[in-house]
Amino acid sequence: MTNAYAASGVDTEAGDLAVELMKKAVSATHNSLVVGGLGGFAGMMDVSFLKSYERPLLATSTDGVGTKVAIAQAIDKHDTIGQDLVGMVVDDIVVTGAKSLFMTDYIACGKVVPQRIADIVRGIAEACSAVDVALVGGETAEHPGLLHPDEYDVAGAATGVVDAAKLLSAGRVQTGDVVLGLEASGFHSNGYSLVRKIVADSKLDYTKTVSEFGSDRSLGEVLLTPTRLYTRVLNHLLESELGQYVHAMSHITGGGIAANLSRILPDYVTLDVERSTWKPLDMFSVLASWGDYDLKDLESTWNLGLGFAVVVKGGFAEAISAQLNAAGVKTWQLGIIESTACDLEAMGYTYQAKGVRGGGVRLVGNYAQ
Repeated sequence: MTNAYAASGVDTEAGDLAVELMKKAVSATHNSLVVGGLGGFAGMMDVSFLKSYERPLLATSTDGVGTKVAIAQAIDKHDTIGQDLVGMVVDDIVVTGAKSLFMTDYIACGKVVPQRIADIVRGIAEACSAVDVALVGGETAEHPGLLHPDEYDVAGAATGVVDAAKLLSAGRVQTGDVVLGLEASGFHSNGYSLVRKIVADSKLDYTKTVSEFGSDRSLGEVLLTPTRLYTRVLNHLLESELGQYVHAMSHITGGGIAANLSRILPDYVTLDVERSTWKPLDMFSVLASWGDYDLKDLESTWNLGLGFAVVVKGGFAEAISAQLNAAGVKTWQLGIIESTACDLEAMGYTYQAKGVRGGGVRLVGNYAQ
């Protein structure tokens, strides 16, 4: 009998094969709290442990990878996009001080190619395992006629928990606090529309190597460098003796450096971020030169090597920085929180982002060479 759905371009058998290929990687993320396995209509987790919390708050986040997927498609490499997705979601949750518990994913594609879908989900699962998060469910949707056969997009959502007494927020930030910067691995998953425009205008091929990077990796592979995962290291920090001295955190994503810092500060403080405290990664300088941009012009688009920031109590910055460095995340001091005593707009401060009026933030000086 002819499968009517297959005649419309949807191959359910290919979807079933994709699930078989990804099953082992997904199951490896499941801990003793996960109830049931793959194939259910909903993922479930036993949260009886929340009874030990005085006032548990659930935190949730959802995100995608954006146009970075176009580069993965251009060079037919799909095993790193999953880490980008996990990083963009769970690293927003840890900003609140919460620990992510579980995640789900969604992939929309023009045609289900089982190995490709399995590569994407395997990347998601491996990243979930790296940050102790269970991948409890997902969906792959075939959209023939809407997406081309080799096109896809990915999205995900996660849920975490934090006790109200340990919630990180702008309300905990004080003058004299120190802001630490955590190094990015690359562009992470933001600003790729500009990246792709620069590459297109420069008539470069993602499958070819470029001399500026001094590597045998293709341009596409360099630009697909996975988003750094901060969640596990930061959860360990928060659970340590030094955790009580962490007041706020910021994930430097869409909107750039100043805007993402402003939104986690109270509106009565300012922060001067000293550019001289770090040297932007080479990939930023190279792409900026190809596009004839000054790095300062890109601070609201790219992270420029600053992937995360942590606001800590003055006097404990050195110890916290040492702990993060020892965990493998290069950390340095960006600046110190001061009280507002000026016309923020006239002095060049950013103080509004994502609909929130926050602290005044500006970048000063020149980048290290």
